[in-house]
Amino acid sequence: MFRHFIPGAVILLLTGCVLRPPGVADEKSRLDQAGQVYREPITPPELSDHPTWQEVLHRAFLANGDLESAWYDWAAAFARIDQAANWPNSNLAPTFSYLFSGGKMKAWDRTTVNVGFDPMQNVSFPTKTARAGHQALENARAAGQRFAAKKFALQKQVLQSWLDIALMDEQIRIQTDNTSLLKLLSETAADRVRAGAPQQDLLKAQIEYRLAEVELQRMQTQRKSMRAMLNGMLARDPEAPLPLPDTLPDPRPLWASDAQLIAAAVDANPELSALARDVASRKDALELARMRYIPDINPAAAFTGSISQTVGAMVILPTTIPAIKASIAEARAMLQSTEAMARQTRADRSASFVASLYALRNAESQVKLFRETVLPKAEQALSSSRQAYAAGQIGFIELIDSQRTLLDVRLMIAQARIAREKQLAELEALAGIAVETLPPATTQATATTQPR
Repeated sequence: MFRHFIPGAVILLLTGCVLRPPGVADEKSRLDQAGQVYREPITPPELSDHPTWQEVLHRAFLANGDLESAWYDWAAAFARIDQAANWPNSNLAPTFSYLFSGGKMKAWDRTTVNVGFDPMQNVSFPTKTARAGHQALENARAAGQRFAAKKFALQKQVLQSWLDIALMDEQIRIQTDNTSLLKLLSETAADRVRAGAPQQDLLKAQIEYRLAEVELQRMQTQRKSMRAMLNGMLARDPEAPLPLPDTLPDPRPLWASDAQLIAAAVDANPELSALARDVASRKDALELARMRYIPDINPAAAFTGSISQTVGAMVILPTTIPAIKASIAEARAMLQSTEAMARQTRADRSASFVASLYALRNAESQVKLFRETVLPKAEQALSSSRQAYAAGQIGFIELIDSQRTLLDVRLMIAQARIAREKQLAELEALAGIAVETLPPATTQATATTQPR
């Protein structure tokens, strides 16, 4: 019976097992779902003639090497789970010896086989291996959350760059209108000079017109630089055309209340989630340091032909007590450091989120104020100034001031609209969640928080 036991035990030790902690299958599912696009060579899709922000963002996700690298870091961290949770954690080291002596012994009885583990590495107690596997799982979860954080950071960067170009296009349209109007005024002033009006207005009109042309050229050059930067994020040629729609993008809907947004930021922030997993990993490291007091056991089996069969074990007693105490103190200090970092990061992110939320609501209020109150008055003032200038009741300076006021109002509306969208991208990066996925607030709250 013993002869049959030894081969079976050897087979078990050779194959080993993995003491996987609960939750590995769920983490594997999340990893596979996030990495479907990386299983095959990636070919980013071409953009349309006038790409929307959704198209631009989709290509950025597929083309970004840092994001792909973060996913592979996650995959590597997940692969370490089986490495840490594999038990026995030491290789088998069988030995063979043959007895040369007198006597009429059979060759089988002269043969001694010892089956044990590598003496250079002790076999950990199973609870230690299980704890190490749990620590590796927490590290993998933290890597997954960092992948999510990088994805939202990339989303924020791309969206804000795209919005900057959209704002620049609007500024170019406004400046083009301004330049055209100044050209018309310059021609009108020339006609008035020929009719006997002072030449001073003509000179001022020509100067304003030329300055407007220079400013327009500056904007167009800056737009090319911004296009090159965004093309770089999309893995495209820097000079590749990137025409945006002819109008500012419509505001993205935000039906959730401020309370819902703040709650989402606290619950879903990937950076905070990663730090929480780091804290859990540090706790496992502290527990592993304490487990060093548990002796390790190296089992062994041997037989000499049919003469003898033995089993035994070598117990490794922990005698390096000062080193064990020091490792426990180190693990405890690292845990407390990570907990402090998590608390501070939570406070910082909460403050940043609330500040961004205030900025978003302020931008919405500004858009409403300028559209409903300031813009109509500026248009009315410019119309009156044009009539007064044509009748000779006011000078060119007064007319230009009215024109500049209207252009400033249009520009401020555009800036407020883009600021609102950029703050929304900031909120998504801080919360780690797409605002479209949040449920709508109550009817009363919706009426006060919907975008304007």
